[in-house]
Amino acid sequence: MMRLVPKWALIAIAAGVGLVILLCVICICVKCCCKKKKKKKKKEQVNLKSLNGSTTTSLVQPDMDDLNGAEENRGKLQYFLDYDFKKEEITVGIIQAMDLMAMDLGGTSDPYVTVYLLPEKTHKFETKVYRRSLNPTFKERFTFKASQAEIADKTVVMQVYDFNRFSKHDVIGEVRIPLNTVNLNHVVEEWRDLTCAIKDEQVKLGDICFSLRYVPTSNKLTVVILEAKNLRIMDKDGLSDPYVKIRLMLNKKKFKKKKTTVKKNTLNPYFNESFTFDVTFEEIQKVQLVISVWDHDKLSKNDAIGKLFLGCDATGNQLRHWSDMLANPRRPIAQWHTLQAREEVDKALKELGVKSRFQIF
Repeated sequence: MMRLVPKWALIAIAAGVGLVILLCVICICVKCCCKKKKKKKKKEQVNLKSLNGSTTTSLVQPDMDDLNGAEENRGKLQYFLDYDFKKEEITVGIIQAMDLMAMDLGGTSDPYVTVYLLPEKTHKFETKVYRRSLNPTFKERFTFKASQAEIADKTVVMQVYDFNRFSKHDVIGEVRIPLNTVNLNHVVEEWRDLTCAIKDEQVKLGDICFSLRYVPTSNKLTVVILEAKNLRIMDKDGLSDPYVKIRLMLNKKKFKKKKTTVKKNTLNPYFNESFTFDVTFEEIQKVQLVISVWDHDKLSKNDAIGKLFLGCDATGNQLRHWSDMLANPRRPIAQWHTLQAREEVDKALKELGVKSRFQIF
């Protein structure tokens, strides 16, 4: 005799079958949608590639007018340029500034202007500082030597600074005038908007090679100046008359000094000259060896080309050379060094406590 299937079991079976069918339908729908999206993406990629460069740029880049509108107003500077063809001198006049950017909390600035020529940047002049003013009147002029042959290669740089007594001075803005874009047959006087200051590329001063040798048993420090290369041009003929000064600073008070012979008309001098100093093993830990390259002038003051110092207080390549010498007694250790700006080295020595009367020579 057959048993009847309960009514609730039939309902459960029907619900299970219906659920399976529903899941199958959902999976089919999802697959179809994914295929459509992939096809749409491929079409969009093809459409973007078919766009020309100008249209693509307009899609991803802001308009230049919008960018210009975001530029801060730094103020204006009035100046003049006057070139004397007979004397081969250019005079740069700083007349006045207007609507300068306020750099201080009180809504004012303490402006002054620095003026120099590129690419040399050897002579740098400054105006007086005008306290709490956004519209200073300077009326100052500065003269630079520049031959007719080289004047077109110069760039006049006028930078406006905000003076701070106890911190680094802030640049408000600058004006750069490439002289090959100016008619120097007459005086040029005009206003220019200040722009954000550009960091000048550091002038290359040259490289020097020398060896160091220390013998602890005899307390002898030997410095051999071997050669230099690619020295900075210091004379009008495109050359220099270099020589090297060696100065030993001991205990930040005593010092000894020597110098090489002068090599005429060369930017790549060969010296191979040896100098010996008496330095005890205790003193070698405290000494500073300052090496500087100079351009000799018969009729005027000698000019510094570059400088560096070595010792246990030095850093970088100079410290490594000094450490190698101490680690290899009685053995000459030769190495090339890049010359640094005289002001930069003097500042480092000053921070070490070396008195200023030893910094300038």
